[in-house]
This record gives sequence, C-alpha cells and structure tokens, in this order.
Amino acid sequence: MGCRLHTSRTNALTPHRSGRMSTSTEPSQDPEAPPERRPRKKQRLFTWPLIIGVAVVAGLLIASLCVGEYNILSGRDGWEMFMITRVPRTIALLLAGAALAMAGLVMQMVTQNRFVEPTTTGTTEWAGLGLLLVYIIDPTAPVLAKMGGAIVASFIGTMLFFAFVRRVTLKSSVVVPIVGMMLGAVVGSVANYVALSFDAVQSLEVWFTGSFTSVLRGQYEPIWAVAVVVVIIFITADRFTVAGLGRDMATSVGLNHDRVVLLGTGLIAVTTGIITVVVGNLPFLGLVVPNLVSRFRGDDLRSNLPWVALGGIGMVTVADLLGRTVISPFELPVSLILGVAGSVVFITLLLKGRKVVR
Repeated sequence: MGCRLHTSRTNALTPHRSGRMSTSTEPSQDPEAPPERRPRKKQRLFTWPLIIGVAVVAGLLIASLCVGEYNILSGRDGWEMFMITRVPRTIALLLAGAALAMAGLVMQMVTQNRFVEPTTTGTTEWAGLGLLLVYIIDPTAPVLAKMGGAIVASFIGTMLFFAFVRRVTLKSSVVVPIVGMMLGAVVGSVANYVALSFDAVQSLEVWFTGSFTSVLRGQYEPIWAVAVVVVIIFITADRFTVAGLGRDMATSVGLNHDRVVLLGTGLIAVTTGIITVVVGNLPFLGLVVPNLVSRFRGDDLRSNLPWVALGGIGMVTVADLLGRTVISPFELPVSLILGVAGSVVFITLLLKGRKVVR
C-alpha cells in the first residue's frame, strides 16, 4: 500500500524545467515527438467560384435561347420555332462543349501529353473518313449507321496513334501533336481522294465544317449519348489519374493500365464520332480548355472536371453567339472561330513548352 501511494504521488508531482511543480495527472508530451496529423477536411464540391462559373455559363445559355433572327415573341408560331430550333441548339452546345473538353482532358491524361486532343491526333479526320465510307456504301443510311461508322473509324485511328506514341520514343512532348496532325493530314487527304472519286466532296466539306445551324428537333437527339460519356468520365476520373502516372506506376498499385487506356479510347471515339455526325468538327476545344483550367487550378483531374465542363460549354457557346451576330443575318461557322482562337493558344503552348525543354 505504501509503495503504491508513494508512486502515485511521484507521478502527480512532476517537476518542470522551470523548477515549479505540476499537479496535473496528464502524461507529459515529448517536445521532440512529431505533431499529430489532423484529418484533412473534405473539399467542398460546390465552392463559390464554381457557383459563379455555373451562373455565368447559365447566362450564356439563356442568351443562346434569346439570340436569333426570328422574333419568337411577336411571331404567330414563335413558341413552336423556339422549341424546334433554339432549344435543341442550346442543348447541343451544352453537351458538345462539355463532352469534347472532357474527352480532350482524358486523352491528355492517357498519353501524358498536354498538347493532344482529337484535333491534334487525327481522330476527327478518322471520324470523317468513317462517315464518308458509310455514305458511299449507302447514301440513304440512317443517322445511327453514320454514327457507328464514325465511331469505329475514330476508335481505330486513336488506337493507332496511341500505339505509335507507345512504340516510338520521342525526345520532346512538343513533337507528339505535330506527328498526330501529320497523320491526320494523311487521313484527310485519303478522305478527299475518296470523296472526289465518288462525287461526295460537298458532303465531306459540310461534315468537317462545325456549325450548329442544322441542329433541329428530330435531328439532334443522338447527341444525348455523349451525356453518358460525361457521366462515365466523372465516375472513372481516379482511374485516369492513376493511368496518367505511367504504366509502371499504375501496375504497381493494381490498376490494369491497358484496360483504362482502352476505356479512354472508346470514350474519345464515341464523343468524336457522335459530335462529328451531328455538329461537325470543333477544333482545339479539347486542347484549350483543359490547359487553361490546369494553369489556374493545377492537375487534379477530379476537382478540375466541373471546371473543364463549364469551360467547354462557355467557350463553344461564346463562339456560337459570335458566329450568329457578327455578320447577321448570316452565320459564321463555329469551327472557324474556334480554329482561330485555338490555334493561337496552341502555338503559345508549343512555344512555352519549347522553352521548358531547353
């Protein structure tokens, strides 16, 4: 009993370095011990900047519904024209912008190169070639058949590009998109030759001219399929992030790298094929938006996806509004505006990448 009492008193009266006695019964902390890690707070999905971005993009979409040559308020069939033309056009802007921007981000993660997207890898040219072949085989083929041909050709072309990048060791990442554009030029030349041979040049030019003028009710509905692609990208974002670290790193954490690459290729092909059939070519959209977002927010794929989607929608909507108003009552193709703006950004990125390499 006495021994126990003496021990308890000794623990209760522990002298501090200052000489005073402490009556605390709590164990003293070692000053050299590492500090305890506090659990990280979960990042909020809806932050104020994101909410403001959603509001801005929503305003652009509302403006798209209001801009047009036909006065829907005074016209006798104004409401019907509104539902036939402007609502489908605005929905197509939303889906095409979000899907293409996110597809470009996925392609950059899979190839570990920020300069690639469907325009700089020849995927768009492959989609046009597939669409042309279906048209030559059966000029009266339904839209779904044309979409199928474009998707299959896009998938084949993208896989060939990925295989080339994997087998050929390039000293600079800047060379990769240049090689992709060269391959795309070759495929485009083959498509032009085939179109000349079968008197289908005019149809080919229409497909490669990205414009939302022909997006009408009863014709645009297949583009809803890209909404599924957007959802799948959101769900599998972490897998693409790990795959972007390289084959060895992905394999070391138990991820099937080839399967993720195959999934990404399929998503890119579906997006490019459907949008090529319904809208046409929208160049550099998947290049500009992801690079601008990563420049301001870093390379966290999951947290960047909402911003990439908003940026894609905003960029293609602004381009469409400019095309409708600059030379009204005529329209400029959206592909023309995106091509000018995107090429400037692309060249700027290439020049900066060259300086980094040096």
